[in-house]
Amino acid sequence: MAEIKSNDTLLSRIVPLGLIGQTKPRHYREMLSVLWENRKEIPYAWNVINHGVCDGCSLGPYGLRDNVLDGVHLCMTRLKLLKLNTMPAIDITELSDVERLQQMEPEQLRSLGRLPYPMIRRKGERGFSRIAWDEALGAICKSIHDTAPHEMAFFATSRGLTNEVYYVFQKLARVLGTNNVDLCSRLCHAASVSGLKATLGVGAPTCSLSDFIGTDLLIIFGSDLANNQPVTTKYMHFAKKAGTRILVVNPMREYGLERYWVPSVASSALFGTKLMDEFFQVRVGGDIAFINGVLKSVIASNRVDQSYIDKHTAGFAELKNALERQSWDMLEQRSGVARGQMQRFADVYGQAKSAVLVYSTGLTQHEFGVDNVKAIANLALARGMLGREKCGIMPIRGHSGVQGGGECGTEPDKFPGGFAVNDDSARRFSNLWYHPVPSSPGLKVPQMIEAAHRGEIKFMYSIGGNLYETMPDPNFVAQALAKVPLRVHQDIVLNTSMLLDADEAVILLPGQTRYEQRSGGTSTSTERRIRFTPEIAGHVIGEARPEWEIPVQIGRRSMPNGDKLFPFDDTQGIREEMSRVMPIYQGIEKLTKEGDQLQWGGPFLFKDGFTSMADNRALFTVLDPPDRRATEGKFYLTTRRGKQFNSMTFGKTDRLMGTDRRDIVFIAPEDAEKLNLADGNSITVRSETGAMKGIVQLAPVKSGTLQAYWPEANVLISRRADPISGEPDYNAEVWIETS
Repeated sequence: MAEIKSNDTLLSRIVPLGLIGQTKPRHYREMLSVLWENRKEIPYAWNVINHGVCDGCSLGPYGLRDNVLDGVHLCMTRLKLLKLNTMPAIDITELSDVERLQQMEPEQLRSLGRLPYPMIRRKGERGFSRIAWDEALGAICKSIHDTAPHEMAFFATSRGLTNEVYYVFQKLARVLGTNNVDLCSRLCHAASVSGLKATLGVGAPTCSLSDFIGTDLLIIFGSDLANNQPVTTKYMHFAKKAGTRILVVNPMREYGLERYWVPSVASSALFGTKLMDEFFQVRVGGDIAFINGVLKSVIASNRVDQSYIDKHTAGFAELKNALERQSWDMLEQRSGVARGQMQRFADVYGQAKSAVLVYSTGLTQHEFGVDNVKAIANLALARGMLGREKCGIMPIRGHSGVQGGGECGTEPDKFPGGFAVNDDSARRFSNLWYHPVPSSPGLKVPQMIEAAHRGEIKFMYSIGGNLYETMPDPNFVAQALAKVPLRVHQDIVLNTSMLLDADEAVILLPGQTRYEQRSGGTSTSTERRIRFTPEIAGHVIGEARPEWEIPVQIGRRSMPNGDKLFPFDDTQGIREEMSRVMPIYQGIEKLTKEGDQLQWGGPFLFKDGFTSMADNRALFTVLDPPDRRATEGKFYLTTRRGKQFNSMTFGKTDRLMGTDRRDIVFIAPEDAEKLNLADGNSITVRSETGAMKGIVQLAPVKSGTLQAYWPEANVLISRRADPISGEPDYNAEVWIETS
């Protein structure tokens, strides 16, 4: 059987820079390539890096600083996104032939340049043509006037937008009479919001990033932090220095979590940092069974925090009884982990005085994603790991706008500030806005797509995002979007969704980046920290307008009282209204300059108990572990991210996995041996939804499971979703064909 390489070897500890046999990024080489990419705008690029709040992942460094450690904080994700902020305008003649553009890869489309002018492509036309802003806004407002509220759909990306954009965008939808407004966090962390809200009362991370350093245990479920949030590797480096042990529960033994070379720490840059202390390899979808086994062991060894449970929780007796009835054989089979390993985890966890539990889309992107999150809550509550320093639950967010976008109301079932969409909340916001708003929850993104496919959506307005690339079953999505009479795409660059036909027309509206927008804006990080990001002068693209100003202008034009509903001439006015209607965001109006910030809820939540829950008690949940073992001759496949940000890829090389193409299918050596497969073999992977051609790569993935890159593998993924959160299940049962 083939040997699988590891980053934690003798060579990694004695050969500097990981130059021999290690799977790692070439940070300094990549930094030089970023410098070359931005060579024509070096002064502006430096100002963005030095003064702006990061528009990459949701850790949210401001300038080159953060609130966790002193020193420089910069990662390759942020640097690779820099080109979006410095590139020139596209030559609009490039947009005259859509058929030619459709032959390009998404990365090629993006590299053509920024959108400088409003553009339109009417049904039957070969390409886009330039129109004036007045004409574009007029066509949009006419469509709004002619469309019933329930036939409208609004969607926003979580990349690069500020809180002010989300707030005015969702307000536009609601005052037009619809709650059909959603955020692309529906595709990644909607299960977190639902699961944490139901069990703890607040659908947000409970602690701060600084709690990573000095906690007894840092436990990582379903996440490759080194790839998706590289700045966290620096936190983990210093956590290890402070004595923190790192446990990882994942189907793939990620090379970047074994050992990582942190470029801004000299010792780590030379010889790397061993991150992971112990690894527990679950099968895809086996996390609830694993956690239930751990809890079963913790209870059996009398290591629960009974006084905490008695004082602050409800439902523990029911959970304990249910776990007693769940056999070890069943838990082993469904988790893919031996009983001894679960007991080993329980021993380590049971002796810890503090722990931070981190997880990401490996837990949330399942049909049972909400239950996975509730299992994490069970684990934390059983040992009293909430409401104090160096403890908590941290759903690590991948994009800068995810946290703030949801909190500002860009969700169909929540108004700004987390108020549920119901009669009481609708009355509250109707009074605050002096205009009636609907009281029934709107459509989530998957439901919008289904409705569009049935011909029930007549107007769709998207700010950023690319549903064609990111949603499961892309052929179905393309058909659905093409049936919408008018689609409005507000963005800074081209993407493949824009090139799909429409029943009447597609309108492109050029937006500005967060750094270009007049009067700056705010962004909320994964730890609930709201930061002001200032306007950075020096980069103007054609007639592009601030992202917040465009929905404001549409609101003013489309409604008789639009000037009163949208009186905003700058973002300060928006923040003042946000402070009035969103209690958790009170104080945001005082954020006016670079460096200003506040952390709503404080460094950690629940210091005074679970005040948003009935009887001030958090809720344990009885969970029946799902069984995702594939049937004989098949595999259970999950999607993973490579060198990319959301669906935006940066070349085909993923140095953290040692790949140089995007059609790789990762398989365990023992499974490959059974099928007589070797590295580099061509295969076809099929599901009930579709098929993709791929290339085999042996990898330390759990036997019986496969991994493939997203969004390329979306052709295999069905439209199944979590019934509570509406988050798509990006996993599928598949089989391999070798001929």
